[in-house]
Amino acid sequence: MERKIIEIVDGVPRHPLYRMKEPVNLVMAQGEHLAIVGPNAGGKSLLVDIITGRWPLLMNEVKYDFSPADSPLVCDNIKYMAFRDSYGDSDGNYYYQQRWNSQDLEVTPVVGELLPEAQNPQLKETLYELFGIEEMLSKHIVLLSSGELRKFQLTKTLLSNPRVLIMDNPFIGLDAKTRSLLQQLLQRLIEVTHLQVILVLSKTDDIPPFITHVIPVDHITCGQKMSLESYLQSREADPERVLSVEKEQRILDLPYSDALYQADEVVKLNQVSIRYGERTILKELDWTVKCGEKWALSGDNGSGKSTLLSLVCADNPQSYACDISLFGRKRGTGESIWEIKKHIGYVSPEMHRAYLKSLPAIDIVASGLHDSVGLYKRPHPEQMGVCEWWMDIFGIAHLKDRDFLKLSSGEQRLVLLARAFVKDPELLILDEPLHGLDMQNRRLVKDVIEAFCQRKDKTLIMVTHYQEELPRCITHSIYLKRN
Repeated sequence: MERKIIEIVDGVPRHPLYRMKEPVNLVMAQGEHLAIVGPNAGGKSLLVDIITGRWPLLMNEVKYDFSPADSPLVCDNIKYMAFRDSYGDSDGNYYYQQRWNSQDLEVTPVVGELLPEAQNPQLKETLYELFGIEEMLSKHIVLLSSGELRKFQLTKTLLSNPRVLIMDNPFIGLDAKTRSLLQQLLQRLIEVTHLQVILVLSKTDDIPPFITHVIPVDHITCGQKMSLESYLQSREADPERVLSVEKEQRILDLPYSDALYQADEVVKLNQVSIRYGERTILKELDWTVKCGEKWALSGDNGSGKSTLLSLVCADNPQSYACDISLFGRKRGTGESIWEIKKHIGYVSPEMHRAYLKSLPAIDIVASGLHDSVGLYKRPHPEQMGVCEWWMDIFGIAHLKDRDFLKLSSGEQRLVLLARAFVKDPELLILDEPLHGLDMQNRRLVKDVIEAFCQRKDKTLIMVTHYQEELPRCITHSIYLKRN
């Protein structure tokens, strides 16, 4: 008889707000490795909360059998890595742009201070080698790139030697080489230890071969567990187009502002170098982005992509010491940050981390009109109409009055994307914009980008670790190497 590591029978949380539409029935047997898949806001995180015992159940509590683990406690045996990256123990300790302000580093810990003692020296050696942790040990936590931060979190979690490891979209933010190495590591760990893995995936073509079973979750309902083979045979093909022709035409017909920058060169960097302590992030970089060009910016984790974008977005104080021109104006010649920002639409993992605002979703979108983190100036009714217009384009108009923090991470990303587009910017900077989105919304966002970039004098810089995410309109590419 198979041993049941986790068993839920007719699971119904006591609190009505945390219930799924039907009682949850789920078994994870010894040796099984699960993928929980489904659309954004389909109920995946709610199911994970029930599995981990976060919400007490009405009658039948979740049953666990963690043997041969020493501790019977759920907190010792189940580790959950959530989608939202955090630089510290509390997201509230981190603010947007902190990463670029070196004077604030002294109050933040270094990586080595945050990693626990390893119970298994061989595992520690393997993890450190895989993720390049040794060279990050003395690095302040806020200086980690999005991908480096994910490597740190994985190492920290795996060093605790969990019995069940639940990971929410573990492969996003990682370059192709590291994604492959992580898959190999997890494969190796489940072969030589008692570790069992549950992956929560929005991107359903990311399911690694060591997964044995898939649990589809949709419309706040937990589906039947099926074999990976059965799921792959029944999985619907990814849509070729999601944005309607009518909405595409609405984007193409948008009127142009009278206050556009008229510049042949939108971005010009001349021999730009950026250093933090002993580490050189960018070295003597020359880069020119001309009006109307569409650039793909790529490179391994930690190669300086986000640092480069922080210079373009006027978020990095070191930009004043560099030879940088934006929209034909040299930095430091009297222009304000806000004069630059009002022509740029921007979304990034850093922005998502910092945007912990308990505000209606439409207010988050409206904050893009003034480039603020939060809404401190009430927009005019016609401006709010524009916000609703863009929320409708991204299929989230029905969420306009919902608290941003109560949305799924995928819905939050769509809100932040609407925020980036809301002022019809001349320069659109999208740093891994499809993070955490399901296959339908990934295609929708690509469609919106492609429609928007058909308009006159629109310039795009986009970062992604997945080549298939790049829109068809890309005309140029730049690849950064680690120094």
